[in-house]
Amino acid sequence: MADEHQFIENGLQRSQIDEFFAEELGRAGYGGMDVAKTPMGTQIVLKAEKPGMVIGKGGKNIRKVTRELEERFNLDDPQIDVQEVDEPDLNARIVADRLANALERGWYFRKAGHTTIDRIMDAGALGAEIVLSGKVTGARSRVEKFNRGYIKHNGEPAQEIVDEGQGVAVMKLGTIGVTVKIIPPGAKLPDDFEVEEDANPEAVEQIEETGGVEDLLEEEPEDVPDVSEDADAETDAVDEDVVEEAAVEAVEEEVVDDDTDDEDEAVEDVVDDDEELDEDVAEEAADLVSEMEDEDDDETEEE
Repeated sequence: MADEHQFIENGLQRSQIDEFFAEELGRAGYGGMDVAKTPMGTQIVLKAEKPGMVIGKGGKNIRKVTRELEERFNLDDPQIDVQEVDEPDLNARIVADRLANALERGWYFRKAGHTTIDRIMDAGALGAEIVLSGKVTGARSRVEKFNRGYIKHNGEPAQEIVDEGQGVAVMKLGTIGVTVKIIPPGAKLPDDFEVEEDANPEAVEQIEETGGVEDLLEEEPEDVPDVSEDADAETDAVDEDVVEEAAVEAVEEEVVDDDTDDEDEAVEDVVDDDEELDEDVAEEAADLVSEMEDEDDDETEEE
């Protein structure tokens, strides 16, 4: 079997054993259990308000419970150790069962809740919370809370420090769930701190006191090199560079202009040559036309 499946099986078996003890030992004030598997067998530690009722006359009841554990849950040699709860009002499981029994006997939920939480705080708890959920007063379900002191709801302190217990009250209109959370006295919370009156802290070295801002402003400034002359020299050098660049640009423009003039003259010469060629072609054409006319005249005369 894989490790994940083994964890699930162990958790399921633990919850089933807890339900079995709650049914069998409810009248004895069952307050929870701890299960540990050892090489010698399975060690179970029971917490009960009345250990005598758990053990029974001559150990009869405890032997019956041990036999049922072996048959129902296949535990190897279960060894049950019963411990008495020192302060039942600080055990969330016992308080939840008491409150559920009070509701079943007809107590009004507000009276039962305030009375129970007052007993918890009188026992020395740092904080407590009671939640009743279900059909408390009518056909519609609702949630009622009773708070006293300081309580943690999430994080590691809520899992490790807060004692939580549940109970169920079966009423005529339906069931009512009872949840009780208790922070026991003397619990060390992460945000707790203590002030030691007789502490001897180490001496702290004192730094020489200096003046404020006004004293710093009144002090004479140290010799600062004159940067104005260097700045003027840099500006002069920049101006000279600008003048040189402007002169170069002017020369280039003149050169460009000269080139354009030469190009214009060459274009004009080409135009003149073209005009002369056109005149020569016109004269040759005129001569050819006159010759053709003379030939036509001669032919007419011969006819």
